[in-house]
Amino acid sequence: MPKLAQDNNYRSYYQRYSSNIQELPHRNYVNNQGYRTVAKPAEPRYIKGKSKKVQRNNFTHTIVSVLFLSILALFIFPTTYNRVIKSFFYKSPYPNIKADYQKILNPTVNYLHNDYFLDTYFLKGAEKKKPQMLSLNQNERLTGLENSLKNLAAQYPSVEPSIYVWDYDTENYAGINSDKLYSAASIIKIPVLIQLFRSIEMGQLTIYDTMKLTNYYRAEGSGSLQFKAENSVWTMDDLARLMITESDNSATNMIMSKLGSMYDVNSSIRQWGLSHTRVNTWLPDMGGTNFTTAEDLARMLYNLDNPNFLSVSSREKIFDYMGHVHNDRLIPAGLGAGAVFIHKTGDIGKMLGDAGIVYAPNGKKYIVAILVNRPYNSPLGKDFIVKASEIIYNTMVK
Repeated sequence: MPKLAQDNNYRSYYQRYSSNIQELPHRNYVNNQGYRTVAKPAEPRYIKGKSKKVQRNNFTHTIVSVLFLSILALFIFPTTYNRVIKSFFYKSPYPNIKADYQKILNPTVNYLHNDYFLDTYFLKGAEKKKPQMLSLNQNERLTGLENSLKNLAAQYPSVEPSIYVWDYDTENYAGINSDKLYSAASIIKIPVLIQLFRSIEMGQLTIYDTMKLTNYYRAEGSGSLQFKAENSVWTMDDLARLMITESDNSATNMIMSKLGSMYDVNSSIRQWGLSHTRVNTWLPDMGGTNFTTAEDLARMLYNLDNPNFLSVSSREKIFDYMGHVHNDRLIPAGLGAGAVFIHKTGDIGKMLGDAGIVYAPNGKKYIVAILVNRPYNSPLGKDFIVKASEIIYNTMVK
């Protein structure tokens, strides 16, 4: 080997070990081939106490590993075997008993839900970012009107009112408990009617589609359809008119069934952006488990005029139905002569209500929704609504 190459090998070898070895006493000698070599590098020195620390860390790792494997062996493996692996190889001795994992994961789902999809109940929130319904712009609060209504309520201590009023011209408003949840009674038929025409506009059905009246759909309470002949045929137009003008419960159930179910109605309500209105029970809902608020009702009524939400033809049909409601003993009884009111009423033992749009003779237009909790079937609920309607009308129409 040339001397230059040998020197390079030596230099490389020395640089590799010089940083971490202890050399023997320095000795240079010439081997039998005539080349200079160095002594063999010594073993690396250990830092004092380092070996004990490594041993201690190894002991800790061993303890942790043993504990982890013990947990796996005692708890996880047996559970996995009994509940997962074993089920693949052995049939259950109780094949008719099945666990409802949905109820286990959501124990409140039986009584706290507003939607249903693929045989599963769940709670769905309202669409807030891009709701299909417009919100009402609220300008100034009508404090004078609110005070007058509160004074009236003080004269009816057994009646608990919820009121919302909104002026189309000024966008001024008044509200008393307007965001509080109330039983909807038959006022829940307003969102059912709206969804019917939304479905018609989406091509899912037509106003001329028919349904047969069967005992399955017959419902007690308001409406004449429950007394009609078995298998009699009714168009969606017939059913919608009966649902609103007579507040027919049988017609309402038939329409909701045609739309998919009450949960399909709920799903649409959430997409509209309403967070409080929901259908929990087929009609009649004598227990008051279908809910809404005065503000939600006002928003639905306001969007009847929204061309991006309903077409003109749908709006005309809806106004035709709501302009011929048979029950005119609540808000209409407090309006002045010549006023026109499109609306829907609701009446169960504990709650009485009315909601709609008032068209005054002088061109004034406003939305009003009044819901009252009352002693069971107490006439005080009706008296309060009539007097409240009169106060509102005289304040709004000046």
